[in-house]
Amino acid sequence: MTFNRKLYRGIREGYRSGLEQAVAEQLQKEQLDFEYEPKDGRIAYTKPSSNHKYTPDFVFPGFILESKGRWITSDRRKFKLLAEQHPEIEIRFLFSNSKSRISKTSKTTYVKYCERNRWKYADKVIPDEWLEEIRNDQARNSKKNFKER
Repeated sequence: MTFNRKLYRGIREGYRSGLEQAVAEQLQKEQLDFEYEPKDGRIAYTKPSSNHKYTPDFVFPGFILESKGRWITSDRRKFKLLAEQHPEIEIRFLFSNSKSRISKTSKTTYVKYCERNRWKYADKVIPDEWLEEIRNDQARNSKKNFKER
């Protein structure tokens, strides 16, 4: 196994991957608030015949951002169940390579899978449009909190 410096740095700094670390750095650079895998932010969902909990990567008022390097079958299944059981929650995906195939034997890419399920996705960095959406939501919440004082 080769040593991956970016992955190691991300894990050393409390993230599960180098991509999550890069996402956090981008959000910090943009001076945007976020919660990373909040302990009290777990979302319950049910796999057939069993209960499970999902901890989102990055939580914003309008959506959840999930950063994915490899997107294995169990993860795809989990997100389909979450979408079915929690239609009020929008989950968006940030891939290290959205053109990757979902398996060696499939022609389906992460892009095609997201499009088929009507999920928003991006490659490597958060799109400006999403960042602006986060800024606007945070500004609305700041004004709302100010008025409640």
